Amino acid sequence: NNKQNMSDVEELPPSKLGTKEYWDSAYELELANYKSDGNIGDIWFGEESIDRVIQWMMESDVVNQQTSVIDVGSGNGAFLLCLAAEGFVNLLGIDYSENAVELARAIAQEKKFNVRYEVDLLSEDGGGLRDSEYDVCHDKGTYDAISLCPEDSHGKRLSYIKAIHRIIKENGLLIITSCNWTNDELMDHFEDYFSKEYIIPTPTFKFGGKVGSQITCIVFKKISRKM
Repeated sequence: NNKQNMSDVEELPPSKLGTKEYWDSAYELELANYKSDGNIGDIWFGEESIDRVIQWMMESDVVNQQTSVIDVGSGNGAFLLCLAAEGFVNLLGIDYSENAVELARAIAQEKKFNVRYEVDLLSEDGGGLRDSEYDVCHDKGTYDAISLCPEDSHGKRLSYIKAIHRIIKENGLLIITSCNWTNDELMDHFEDYFSKEYIIPTPTFKFGGKVGSQITCIVFKKISRKM
């Protein structure tokens, strides 16, 4: 049995990427750049990481343009803007950085897309998000950032998983993209709350005779909480 309990997981080394101060500062700069020259800023993991997820969603028989989608850690809002361009209408992005939300709102307004962005700190005990409200939750790099938090990353990861489970509808989907955890590690982390639905293929590389992937992308389905 190779499964790891959450308490047995070896945590990632702490990083400034796991702090709100880092992201507030980063998006303050990106917001200033956008206002001065219209540059929307970096897309975390590159545009290909967005394209892969959206292609899977467009081809899925359980997702359509009426599907309610929440993007957790929405940053500059690029993912939801791409969905809006494909005709999706029920879109919400949340981020704990006010600068990120201001940037995303400005970009959406300029592009004339009706996407809602809110400042919200996802929490398992309520927060501003209602229970069982969303069909699909998308996370690109947010779980990674939480995993790098200098203070109690283990506890924060578990709270995050519980919070995502809370806001997704029964049998709803979590689509998560990570560069810090492998597919097997993510499946171990989430197994009490989600089952693996599909692994979206990502580019692989070969080093020392072993084939690996720098980015993982998994579609999870919400399951009833195991007791």
